[in-house]
Amino acid sequence: MFDAIQAAPPDAILGLTETFKSDSNPNKVNLTVGVYKDESGATPVLDSVKAAEARLLADETSKGYLPIGGLGEYCDLTQRLYFGDDHEVTTANRAATFQTPGGTGALRVAADFIHQNFPSASIWCSTPTWPNHPKVFKAAGVNVENYPYFDASSHGVNIDGMLAAIKNAPAGDVVCLHACCHNPTGADPSVEQWKQVADAVYERGLLPFLDFAYLGFGDGIESDRSALMEFARPGAELLVASSYSKNFGLYSERVGALSVVTKDADSAKTVASQVKATIRTNYSNPPAHGGSIVQVILSDAELRQQWDGELAAMRERINGMRKLFTQTMASRLPDRDFSFIERQRGMFSYSGLTAEQVDALREKFSIYIVRDGRINVAGINHGNVEPLCDAISSVLAAG
Repeated sequence: MFDAIQAAPPDAILGLTETFKSDSNPNKVNLTVGVYKDESGATPVLDSVKAAEARLLADETSKGYLPIGGLGEYCDLTQRLYFGDDHEVTTANRAATFQTPGGTGALRVAADFIHQNFPSASIWCSTPTWPNHPKVFKAAGVNVENYPYFDASSHGVNIDGMLAAIKNAPAGDVVCLHACCHNPTGADPSVEQWKQVADAVYERGLLPFLDFAYLGFGDGIESDRSALMEFARPGAELLVASSYSKNFGLYSERVGALSVVTKDADSAKTVASQVKATIRTNYSNPPAHGGSIVQVILSDAELRQQWDGELAAMRERINGMRKLFTQTMASRLPDRDFSFIERQRGMFSYSGLTAEQVDALREKFSIYIVRDGRINVAGINHGNVEPLCDAISSVLAAG
């Protein structure tokens, strides 16, 4: 039977990583995969994570299964981190949170839940969006539509186009929104624009689905929650997929969560039963180790303070590289404005490079960028920024 199967196309991003690994150029630069890199080019294990793991190893007594919804304290701590200790969503007990295998696991569980309970609903994704969004949703059987998001002329958000599409979407559909640090563009709506989006979503009778993969990587935890706060209105319904891959550096542990916010506590219990049924037929229950690390850190004041500092250091390094890249490009091409790179937030930016220019960077200089021009700013460091900017300047000058 397997003889009839054809090879699937390579992943647009992970496939580039394989090509990068086989490149023999000692000066090669990888700005593709969405993984944080420090100044040395490594993806570090946070000191707070190491301390938490040491405690877990000393105190561990069992490798038994977790409940379907995961670690209860982990889920409670996740709610408080994202919504705040005193927010009405948490105090009214109208949110149900589930530990999932990474943020992608949260997206798939939510997609299955949507398809099973709202089979006629479509989900609207931004143009552009994370390439795996439509793949995950379609794999669950959910129809995917698109709304305008990025304005290439301003390198910012096309708020008018975004609002127009939302206001014309059929009631009962779902809108997928990047809560902060938009992937792949790095362009986020302002606080006032988020209010406009939330007003439009709720007035139209749509269900907002916030993908919150980068909390703390924009301007800080409080600031990065501004979009969520606009949607978390009294009695309002929403979905939130969150991840600890980036802000805890737990990429290989697959640690995420899905929060379903309902109108009241009774509704939360009913919805929770359906989500658990979805999880049971998907992966049964989540892995324990990564979630336990997060639980230890968020429940301990000293470790939480240490993690806050490490998260701030990662954020400041990325924003510092944005500024350095902008300044270096200005010295190479003073007539070309790259200030938008400094204004954008998170690990990614749309560079404005064309597919042909990206190909030239790879073929001539061994600089790897996704063909839509997205760069991982965290891959830039003081050692590669000048040759990177020299190469980009050369390609741009060649037309």
